[in-house]
Amino acid sequence: MWDRLTTWWTFFRISLEERMVYRGDFMLGILMRFLPFATQVFLFWAIYDTMQQPTDHPDRLAGTIGGFTFYDLIAYLLLVTVTRAFSSMPGLTTGIARSVRDGEIKKFLIQPVDMIGFLLLQRVAHKLVYYVIAFLPFAFWFFLFRDCFTNGIPQPHVFALYLLSLILSFLLGFFLETCMGLISFWYLEVGSLTFIYMLLNFFLSGHMFPLTWLPSEPFNFQILVNALPFQYLAYFPAAVFLGKISGPDLYWGILVQIGWVVFFVVLSRFLWSRGIKRYSGFGG
Repeated sequence: MWDRLTTWWTFFRISLEERMVYRGDFMLGILMRFLPFATQVFLFWAIYDTMQQPTDHPDRLAGTIGGFTFYDLIAYLLLVTVTRAFSSMPGLTTGIARSVRDGEIKKFLIQPVDMIGFLLLQRVAHKLVYYVIAFLPFAFWFFLFRDCFTNGIPQPHVFALYLLSLILSFLLGFFLETCMGLISFWYLEVGSLTFIYMLLNFFLSGHMFPLTWLPSEPFNFQILVNALPFQYLAYFPAAVFLGKISGPDLYWGILVQIGWVVFFVVLSRFLWSRGIKRYSGFGG
């Protein structure tokens, strides 16, 4: 047991060191990444400003769309940026597919190292380094729009559930994209599948706007959203922080998110065990 823990700690430490080296100049890039956010602010400001308000609400921006005021929406978009940084796994699916296609995966078949566990440690290291470096740029933008968080920090138990939902969104994003990468045992090219996934994820996760904005006619999109795991990759944690989901719905949402994580963990193990049985490698 001790030898196994030492091995995994070595993998984790090396992953941290590697990412600290090539992420050293990443802080400015993260700061600049928020610049398109300004475009979104002006766009939604124009939308809210044109709304017809009751006479007792002189501030046009005080109106709500789908339960979100303009200030709620800005806070939501900032929080979604945090959540997406947890749940997004750039290069994971294509990396697994490439290792299957090029034969690199054979090193996990001949060495006593679990591939999925190894990749998970790499991603944990990646996220830790990312947030250490990204802390100042994130803090700058959150401070700039601090007045949009009209309710302040949620109560301790809600904030704890928010942090739990962030961790679960990371695990859900990792194992979901791992499953897509493992499909390469059957279909070597998964580029089209990845494109479809990213398209659906970007729209149905709430990355662009709150999911409460989706129309109910002529098709009730909430039925589709509730049947898929995408909302837990962006919308759900942000809505928890802002108090848009509370009471029994909050605890039920956490349970459903845990259920999706367990589902994709089991599915990834199933795909791996079946995939290596049909995998063939040749050459030295």
